[in-house]
Amino acid sequence: MKIDRLIGILSILLQKQKVTAPDLARQFEVSRRTVNRDIESLCQAGIPLVTTRGANGGISIMENYKLNRTVLTSAEMQDILAGLRGLDSVNGANQYKLLMEKLSAGSSDFLLGDQSVLIDLASWYKTSLAPKIHEIRNGIGLCRELEFDYYSPKGESRRRLQPYYLIFRWSSWYVWGWCTERKDFRLFKLNRMENLRLTEKEFVKEKLLPPDLTDERVFPGGIHVKALFDSSCKWRLIEEFGIHCFEEQPDGNLLFCAEYTDRENLLEWLMTFRDHVLLLEPEEIRQELSEALKRVLQRYERQALKGHHTGSA
Repeated sequence: MKIDRLIGILSILLQKQKVTAPDLARQFEVSRRTVNRDIESLCQAGIPLVTTRGANGGISIMENYKLNRTVLTSAEMQDILAGLRGLDSVNGANQYKLLMEKLSAGSSDFLLGDQSVLIDLASWYKTSLAPKIHEIRNGIGLCRELEFDYYSPKGESRRRLQPYYLIFRWSSWYVWGWCTERKDFRLFKLNRMENLRLTEKEFVKEKLLPPDLTDERVFPGGIHVKALFDSSCKWRLIEEFGIHCFEEQPDGNLLFCAEYTDRENLLEWLMTFRDHVLLLEPEEIRQELSEALKRVLQRYERQALKGHHTGSA
């Protein structure tokens, strides 16, 4: 695209004193005539460019023109490139590689230098996530509705969505938009979406602020949890809730206190600790967890008994 090429040329001119038209033509794989038109476009945009002839000639920004040639520091550029590499780690198509080259054009140190920040957003679901992300971005860009099967704790349903934002948060990918079934803006987790397709139905996008996805807004709490964990669970509590979520007891156990939002999610989370946790509060969930564990034990006992009879036969 022309605008990408113009940004790339301007980036080179900001980083180099002078560059020739043939060099620009080779770098962007266009003709010299196209480069000349691009230079003219930059001049019309208010960037005073000067062309000199001769052995040391070339194109440069007019001397003493008040344009900061260090718009981005090396550290700032490294942060930008790290973010772009992170996006490429998701889609696997290297579509941001060309943009990285344009941004760092004229200064190979940006790409080949010390890259101290590495961001990899890929997951175990990269193969299935990449096409979903691609389709959702098309829906956002073209203002066309998406249709998909959605699997939630409340059941399965076929949804239609007018997509506004593709979001990476809480270690997962989400899409936020207007759900035509619920008549409201909703957040959908990509890993729960299947049979996603871009429909032909267009929609008029409203001018909205980005959704408020602060933890306090999405996870308002409401369930005060108090539990006693074995000391062996310390690393996981720190990883998931931070070091201030528990008080170490004289016997080495960890008294955990936190606010939880989803009852079912809490039960599932506690059960992943097996016999290394004792729920103290709230009492009603403590009873529910106790009954659930009894049912699990009974199921295993029935299976063991069934296997014993089968073996005896």
